[in-house]
Amino acid sequence: MGLAHPRPVRGVHRIASLSTIHFARQRLPNLETPVLIQGGMGVNVSNWQLARAVASGGQSLGAKAMGVVSGTGIGIVVARRLQDGDPGCHIRRAFDAFPYHDMASRVWDAWYIAGGRPEGAPYKAVPMVNLKLRQDVAELIVCANFAEVWLAKQGHTGPIGINYLEKIQTPRLPEILGAMIAQVDVVIMGAGIPYQVPGVLDKFAAYQPASYHVDVEGASAREFSTNLDPATLVPEKFIGQLTRPRFFAVAGTHVLAQYLSDPRRTSGRIDGFIMEGPTAGGHNAPPRDRSKFNHRGEPVYGEKDVVDLKKMRELERPFWLAGSSAHPAKLAEALAEGAAGCQIGTIFALCQESGMRDDVKREIRRRAFRHELDVMADPRCSPSGFPFNVVQLKGTMSDPRVHEARTRICDVGYLRHAYKTDRGAVAFRCPAEPVDTYLNRGGKLEDTVGRKCLCNGLFSATGLGQTHRWGEEPPILTLGRSTEFLHDLITCEDGCYTAMDALAYLLGKQQPCPTKDA
Repeated sequence: MGLAHPRPVRGVHRIASLSTIHFARQRLPNLETPVLIQGGMGVNVSNWQLARAVASGGQSLGAKAMGVVSGTGIGIVVARRLQDGDPGCHIRRAFDAFPYHDMASRVWDAWYIAGGRPEGAPYKAVPMVNLKLRQDVAELIVCANFAEVWLAKQGHTGPIGINYLEKIQTPRLPEILGAMIAQVDVVIMGAGIPYQVPGVLDKFAAYQPASYHVDVEGASAREFSTNLDPATLVPEKFIGQLTRPRFFAVAGTHVLAQYLSDPRRTSGRIDGFIMEGPTAGGHNAPPRDRSKFNHRGEPVYGEKDVVDLKKMRELERPFWLAGSSAHPAKLAEALAEGAAGCQIGTIFALCQESGMRDDVKREIRRRAFRHELDVMADPRCSPSGFPFNVVQLKGTMSDPRVHEARTRICDVGYLRHAYKTDRGAVAFRCPAEPVDTYLNRGGKLEDTVGRKCLCNGLFSATGLGQTHRWGEEPPILTLGRSTEFLHDLITCEDGCYTAMDALAYLLGKQQPCPTKDA
């Protein structure tokens, strides 16, 4: 089935009062700089509906709030939505708006199932992304990133960003190209040292080929890279000149921000920093001292891990504070300390518009309202090697019985590690794959202990879980440590709220009656 022809589609030192917000914003060098950034939570938690609600809601409240979509695994997200029959016909609308009709038609024909896949049937797998990218996979990634950003930008003029993980490098170039074709405003990246991204943005804005060096165990620095010439995917006549989005790097310490601020260390301009503390959800930077753990086995962060705000101000670039910032006083404090504002995730992850499965979202809100929610920083969980904040919830992969019952499989592969073989080629392995497979590929047994398949678990957490002969993939849930905001947004454990409710609360403009149980 082909597509119709494209159609036009319309660390805090002092408490500050909320009045500080207005005056602090006036001191910013660019008044278009957002005061609130909604966290880019993956996979598919920060979907286009949430990002659009935040950006448009900020406009309605007279504040600059940036909605952010998660780009992590978005090619697979869109492929699975299409196999579910494209509920709401949203991807159809986005693909109709894609400037290169032939590419969008090929992707649509490859993945769309009219009426959706049969109940209980598995999703057709998307080929894993390796060093040399298949043309059909590259086209899917470009169209998927375009679609998610394009949908998020409809109906308002607020800023939209997209978030990626530096640890996932092989799909990086087509991801960025697709987002830029959709005129994304900001690219955000953490979970590593994203020094290469600014240069890619510059190259694509000039419609020039770009390269991205891939970290390969056993290889010398910059020995292997992925390469993409935009002309090989989207002829220039279809897209015209691309606009370079701003780039914000996520950093756990001011030391990394200082490093990335040195023009000798990066491939181009970094426009701002998101300083993320260890209480934020998802992946976090490990502590400087990796030898200390508490009684639960969580990494212990110390004074060296606290962001020096004075040194951040000296960089003279916008920065945002992230991690347990979901309170209007925290926003005021950040602004008073010279930050441009805050990046906030958890409060939006639990709102109605987020892509998290409704059943687990309701259960998390209930537990948090009763002060019974347990979130643990698991240093072994993620194949990436970074600590990962995991909600402890029965029936999910945080439950040891569920994890042990799951058959180990690596069929998505986003968090695989690249390594150099004895023959000088690049191969991939994952410490969460079957143990024998990992060992046969040269991995160490100790690296497999406690590892969980985040790829499959995070897809399942948003209702896109794969089905196997032995059953459906169990979810894994991540969240920040602070959920005290719930008691200001809902009046009972079964209550719910919208992204607009969250924005009004954070900006000190909360309505007297928050949204009740839907």
